[in-house]
Amino acid sequence: MGEKEVLEALKKAVINQDEEGALKAAKDAVAQNLDAMKCIDSGLAEGMKVISDQFDKAEVFVPQIVISADAFMGAVEILKPLLKGGYKAKGTVIIHTVEGDIHDIGKSILGILLTASGFEVTDLGRDVPVEHVCDVAEEMKIDIITGSSLMSTSMPSQKEIIKALKERGVRDKFKVFFGGAPTNEEWVKSIGGDGWAENAPAGVAMIVKAMG
Repeated sequence: MGEKEVLEALKKAVINQDEEGALKAAKDAVAQNLDAMKCIDSGLAEGMKVISDQFDKAEVFVPQIVISADAFMGAVEILKPLLKGGYKAKGTVIIHTVEGDIHDIGKSILGILLTASGFEVTDLGRDVPVEHVCDVAEEMKIDIITGSSLMSTSMPSQKEIIKALKERGVRDKFKVFFGGAPTNEEWVKSIGGDGWAENAPAGVAMIVKAMG
């Protein structure tokens, strides 16, 4: 099996939630000393893009995304030794559900898709105090802060995050993106955020673009 076939096998394994197939294809790549980064970007990541699109169209659901992400990460672990200079994340991202809100399905899906897209993700959980979000972002020197609000009553917490960052004098150090059912682009612009996404796949696309 040549490089083209290995890349296709990696892609299909992710799309088909085939963890065993992903591991086998990754081992084939190692045996042939293929370009590991190419295997990740042109094989595994392409598969996750398909899964992301399918989720957006309600063709697959959370369990399938989780299995595809496991296949992706398992293959990455096998490919890591071939990466020149080590495996470097595309960026660091905080995900959380804002203070006053306990819904976390969308946030969790965003984390899965971001991890599978090559980002280092720190999940702070749900109902996270504004000050804790800011503390972690500063301590870890995070690139991007995201916050999800699924209730209109918790939307002000998104605004408070921007306010707290400004008061600390660190607002310009981070890109801050928000989402959630009751939110919209106008709302995020009005509170000084950097961007809004209507769902997890759109959020991933926005973050990828923001990291250049």
